[in-house]
Amino acid sequence: MQSCQSVRPKFAEFFAGGGMVSAALRPEWDCVLANDFDEKKCAIYAENWENDHLVRGDIAELDPSILKQPIDMYWGSSPCQDFSLAGKGQGLRGSNSSVFYDWVKVISTAVKAGFAPGVIAFENVVGLLSRNKGRDLCAVISAFSKLGYRSGAIEIDARYFVPQSRPRLFVIAVRKDLQLDPLLLSSNNSAKSKRLKEFFEALPNKLKVDWIPWTFDQTQFSNQTKLDSIIETGCENWHSLAETNRLLSLMAPQQISKVRKLQKAGETVFGTIYKRGRPNSVGVTVQRAEARFDGIAGCLRTPKGGSSRQTLIKIEKTSIRTRLITAREAARLMGLSERFKLPERYNDAYHFLGDGVVVPVVQALNSQLLLPIIRSQPIKAVA
Repeated sequence: MQSCQSVRPKFAEFFAGGGMVSAALRPEWDCVLANDFDEKKCAIYAENWENDHLVRGDIAELDPSILKQPIDMYWGSSPCQDFSLAGKGQGLRGSNSSVFYDWVKVISTAVKAGFAPGVIAFENVVGLLSRNKGRDLCAVISAFSKLGYRSGAIEIDARYFVPQSRPRLFVIAVRKDLQLDPLLLSSNNSAKSKRLKEFFEALPNKLKVDWIPWTFDQTQFSNQTKLDSIIETGCENWHSLAETNRLLSLMAPQQISKVRKLQKAGETVFGTIYKRGRPNSVGVTVQRAEARFDGIAGCLRTPKGGSSRQTLIKIEKTSIRTRLITAREAARLMGLSERFKLPERYNDAYHFLGDGVVVPVVQALNSQLLLPIIRSQPIKAVA
C-alpha cells in the first residue's frame, strides 16, 4: 500500500455554475465531471475551463454510467433560495432546494455501483441551520448517513478572506470506512459556533454517532484587503445627481448623519448600499437604502430585480457619488483572478457570481481538511 500523497485526487462538481469550485481546487485536483442545467452558466464554464467533462442538463436526468469511475470527492452547491432570507422559507420542500434529493439519488447510484467517493462536500446558506427548525439540515445529515457517510458542518464567513460579508455553511461528509487524522477533529462538538452546538445537541442520537466535529478556525485567516482595493478606478458609470439624491433620501436619519460626518472628515470613503423593504414606525413596509462603511461589502446576491444589486457609494469632501458595483468588482469580491472571463452582459455575470462560492474559502477548506483527508488514505500500489 502507498499514500495518496503523490497522486492528484479527482473531483466532480455538481451545480457547477461557471466553475468557481474549479477555480479553487484545480491547482491540486483534477475535475472529471461538471454538471449544471443553466445554459448561460455552462457557457461561462466552457469559456474558462476545458469542457470535455461538462454535462449540461437536469441532475435528475444525469446518465448514471458517467459516475462509474474512481472519483475522490463530490462537491455540490445546490440552489439556496428556499433557505435564504430572500426566499420564502420552504427549505428542502421548495421547488429549488428540493433538487438536493435528486443529487442524493445520483450519489446513491455511484455508491451501489461500488464507486462511492471518499468525501462529499455540500455548501449552502447558513439559513439551512434555522429553516424548518433545523430539520432540513438534519435531513441532509441523515441522507448522507444512509449513504454510508459521517458528516460535520462548518460555518465560514468570507469576510475573513475577501472584503465581502458572506456567511455560508459547509457540510463535509466522509465515507464511514475511512480513518481520520485526530488533528482534523475538534474536542468541542460545537465547532466554535453557537448555532452548530445547538443543532448538534438537538440531533437524534443515531445521527450524533455519525457527527464529525471538524476543526476549522476561520479567524486565523485575517483578510487585510478592504473594499477600496477592489474598485475599478477607470469606471465612470456613476449615477446622475438626481438618482444619487434619491438613494440618499431612502436612508434612515442615522445613516444620513453618518454620511455627512464622513463627508465632513474630508477623506475619500467607499461603502456599499442595498435597497430593502423595512417596516416603519406604524408597521408599513417602506423601501430603505442601507449603507455600510466598514470596508466590507454586503453579501452579493443574484439580480432578481434591481433592489438586490449592490450599489457603490463614494464619499468625498466635495461630492457624493453612487453607481452599481461592476461585474469585475463583484468577481474580485468572490476571489476570482483577473484572468477569469466574465459574460459581457452585466446581469449574466452578476447572477453567476451571486450564486457562486468564494474561491479563497474553498482553498482554505481544501488545505485544512479536504486534501489532508484524501491524502491520508492508503491506496493500492500501481503495477
